[in-house]
Amino acid sequence: MPEQYSTNARAALLALVLANRDMLNTELVKDHKVRLSPAERDRLNDAGLLESSTNVRPFVHRITDEGIDWCMTDLVRSELPSRSGPQARQQLDLLRRLVPFLRRRGLLAEALRSGDLESLIRGVYAELSVGVQDWIRLARLRPKLNGADKDEVDAVLVKMARTGTVHLAPDSNRKVLTDADHDAAVRVGGEDKHLIVIEES
Repeated sequence: MPEQYSTNARAALLALVLANRDMLNTELVKDHKVRLSPAERDRLNDAGLLESSTNVRPFVHRITDEGIDWCMTDLVRSELPSRSGPQARQQLDLLRRLVPFLRRRGLLAEALRSGDLESLIRGVYAELSVGVQDWIRLARLRPKLNGADKDEVDAVLVKMARTGTVHLAPDSNRKVLTDADHDAAVRVGGEDKHLIVIEES
């Protein structure tokens, strides 16, 4: 049985597993309603399940491979509260069957990375931006998309741009473009776009 942690700590780890990226502490609170106390955060860090950058504001959390493994073990071995209904019990039984199945076939990591690509792009943009409507280089954004196929990312970026709240633009200063900038560019209307900005919703 894995070591037990508080409900808050377990929820934080699961949120990071599902997000599959670094997450701001403010995002953890706002979007997932999880408030890690300093003691809970330190305990997870000391156990090697979580890495928290506390020298920046807001804090940034990253789940480790050990943390992901702990979550999967906890999911299949933990017990539901005695007052849980039949649906919750059936859902837990389903997880107990699925997680070991995916683990044995080496598919668990792939399954955990298969979240919505647009949400991942928006999350990475929020992580990289330092101000409101900050222009971010696609060369910085792409490496954080968990190895997503370039053509797939391009298609999602173009789709997002059609909403009118996401903007792609070329870098007008061609002299500063690196090989990474050229490789990361998305071609729209016969022009390479190197920068992205996402308006606040």
